Amino acid sequence: MTEGPTEPESVVPTVPPTEPPVEPPVEPPVGPATEASTELVEDLPAEPTPPKSRPSRASVRSPRRAATSGPTRLRAVPPVPDAPAGAAAAREAATRHTQAGAGGGWEQALTAVQSRAEKLVGAVLEGAELTSEARPGPAELVELAVNVLRAAATSAGVPAEEVERQVAETLAYLRRRLSGDYVVDEFGFDEDYTVNVHLPLLRPLYKSWFRVEVRGIENIPDEGGALVVGNHSGTIALDSLMTQVAVYDEHPRHRHLRMLGADLVFQLPFIGTMARRSGTTLAANTDAERLLGSGALVGVWPEGFKGVGKPFSERYKLQRFGRGGFVSAALRAGVPIVPVSIVGAEEIYPILGNMPAVARLFGMPYAPITPTFPLLGPLGLVPLPSKWLIEFGPPIDTSSFGPEAADDPMLVFDLTDQVRETIQQTLYSLLMQRKSVFL
Repeated sequence: MTEGPTEPESVVPTVPPTEPPVEPPVEPPVGPATEASTELVEDLPAEPTPPKSRPSRASVRSPRRAATSGPTRLRAVPPVPDAPAGAAAAREAATRHTQAGAGGGWEQALTAVQSRAEKLVGAVLEGAELTSEARPGPAELVELAVNVLRAAATSAGVPAEEVERQVAETLAYLRRRLSGDYVVDEFGFDEDYTVNVHLPLLRPLYKSWFRVEVRGIENIPDEGGALVVGNHSGTIALDSLMTQVAVYDEHPRHRHLRMLGADLVFQLPFIGTMARRSGTTLAANTDAERLLGSGALVGVWPEGFKGVGKPFSERYKLQRFGRGGFVSAALRAGVPIVPVSIVGAEEIYPILGNMPAVARLFGMPYAPITPTFPLLGPLGLVPLPSKWLIEFGPPIDTSSFGPEAADDPMLVFDLTDQVRETIQQTLYSLLMQRKSVFL
């Protein structure tokens, strides 16, 4: 017998008596409390389906309150016992050793620096005796600064007495500058500034970078005027500055070298002021004669920009010495001429080419191209650490000619050529004696 299709009107949905009524969806609470809330809902009797309306806050909160009042609770984590100090140190050392073996030795270096810094701070705090707990006074701050410098010098291997002497000289210099207790001559030379600022800034280059070796310093007279004439090279005129340091540091009388500079030197900001204060004056016969007549030691580099800006292929080949104006000044003042030969300056900035368009744009005599500039940008301004030799030759006497000999062009030319030839031959001799450019 074939059954006919079931009419939808005759089907009555059967609802199990234990199934809870359909309620609006409520987000169940997260965690173990969900099981407890489910059990409470299952125990409630069946209710008729509520109308489709928004449930009240009480009906929503009641399952959550029931869940919080259930027996489920979080277990307390037992405390971890502290490890002994020796075991912690051993574990830390083992961890550091493992990391250093896996990632390199920079962790050990960092740990060593940190340990050294801690010792330095401890030494400073131990040496400082602060009398005011709230706010230290000037004397206590000075004492703290001295202790910092002393501890830093001790850790660097420098004698503490030397550091204290430098600190005392610096404080004395600052006091003189603030009180105006210093002298500036008619040319702008400030001896206090030169001794305490200018020369100390140049000494690291002189001693450590270029490792300058000086010969014939006894040829410079102990007193009275003299004209020091040298070769010029190096792209930047560091040879004149190194000669100035050599004369002051190596000469037993610590004489100052008053240099003659070009107009461009005094047109540059900051450099012109520093040059004037350190004893440089304009390269003019009148200024040179006045300095020589007053008994000063004057330095001149007759090659000028032609010597400083010559290409590396012409290194240690002297350019023309001009018209002999420096010889005329020496003849009028009746002072000796001391030739000086400088080896090593040609290699600090080897000139491979020139950029004349750039030079005209900035008003410079040349715009050099070196192995490091402008390729490396500002790093190209760092000079190469060549080995320097400075030799002062025997003085050439001019007092026997008399002041009127300065007007004799042939005599001036002969003396100029004699000085130039002396320097050139000395350069060849020093180049033969030098073992290496950088050693």
